[in-house]
Amino acid sequence: MSDTTHDGGIALSSPPSADAGLSPSQLAEKYGLTVSGARPGLFAYLRQLWGRRHFILAFSRAKLTAQYSQAKLGQLWQVATPLLNALVYFLIFGLILGTSKGMPQEVFIPFLVTGVFVFTFTQSSVMAGVRSIAGNLGLVRALHFPRASLPISFSLQQLQQLLYSMIVLVAVAVAFGSYPSLSWLLVVPALALQFFFNTGLALIMARMGSKTPDLAQLMPFVMRTWMYASGVMFSIPVQLADKPAWIADVLQYNPAAIYMDLVRFAMIDGYGSENLPQHVWMVGLVWSLLVGGAGFVYFWKAEERYGRG
Repeated sequence: MSDTTHDGGIALSSPPSADAGLSPSQLAEKYGLTVSGARPGLFAYLRQLWGRRHFILAFSRAKLTAQYSQAKLGQLWQVATPLLNALVYFLIFGLILGTSKGMPQEVFIPFLVTGVFVFTFTQSSVMAGVRSIAGNLGLVRALHFPRASLPISFSLQQLQQLLYSMIVLVAVAVAFGSYPSLSWLLVVPALALQFFFNTGLALIMARMGSKTPDLAQLMPFVMRTWMYASGVMFSIPVQLADKPAWIADVLQYNPAAIYMDLVRFAMIDGYGSENLPQHVWMVGLVWSLLVGGAGFVYFWKAEERYGRG
């Protein structure tokens, strides 16, 4: 086709395109185009995470190795730090404040060490989760991968650190008369439930921390309050025997107290089922599934926004 211009020249024109009149979304659908960095479906996202499982494991190991690389004692601090915390709490709460009432020393000391180690697992996972996106923006912006890999990897790092600490916990339990038995196998499902709970909580905090960096400054106060309310240094039913029963129930059914009690029950001979709330395994499972599942979905919903702005 041709048209004559006002000066007598000939202007050529092409026939109307088949794409004329199509909206951008229609054009994308026609040519199979997708938005760069768009959030995949939930099950597709799970498949992507499974495909990155080797990266998640390697990243967690690298972070664990680098954590104490500048210290002369190196990886020994993985065990020494929670053990020193337990010693401080024993001196203050066990000896000075007498929170060991109702328990002999051979029960209270493993009780305290177990509480410190198990709660530190949750505390460290939460604190690492808060910074997992905001503290790794260079990696997030440079590479395309499911962002949940980061908080999951940090939770896995804390699990590996806890396993190192368990060597000391076993030694303490044996030193005070709690010898290995079949009940010790219950530690495995207890820590598995706690790991899924911690991971869900880390995912929640990762999304919140990605937009509110100041959250990392607030969380130590929140975690310290949670620790004092979870019976790390004392038996909740014994210390609150003269208070309304509902207060002890609320504190005993909080997830941190649940997972500590499960490990204590498994490893300490003098810590029997009478110290546990009713249906403790079911409660631990519910907390794990509820927080783990909700945390994963909550994080996934903001997948395309991480590292932008």
